[in-house]
Amino acid sequence: MFGGIVGCFFLPSKGRVQEVWFQGGRKLKAMNIYVGNLAYRTNEDDLRQQFEQYGTVSRVDIISDRETGRSKGFGFVEMPNSDEANAAIQALDGTSVGERTLKVNEARERVPRGPGGGFSGGRSNRDRY
Repeated sequence: MFGGIVGCFFLPSKGRVQEVWFQGGRKLKAMNIYVGNLAYRTNEDDLRQQFEQYGTVSRVDIISDRETGRSKGFGFVEMPNSDEANAAIQALDGTSVGERTLKVNEARERVPRGPGGGFSGGRSNRDRY
């Protein structure tokens, strides 16, 4: 029996590609981890190396400004094994990297935003009279 972590991709009915990880024949629950207060010069390879000390890393995203391309100082790391992810969170939260203290925790679900783009001037969209 293969004991390592194995990833595979499939297309669910919604038409999106999704990544699923298995270890020892059982599906692993991946964990998305928020990493804040990153030095602006930190790149995805640097962040991946930090987390790979604790286990398999399936994805790393450092968020950058759309207009300037400069890092916003935070990112996300996805680890397929929640036990390894928790170990990484415990070990890295509060550590100093490049003169900055990292904030590392499980990422919260993104809250869907309503339609936007307009300026209502502080008024609701109800009829005026």
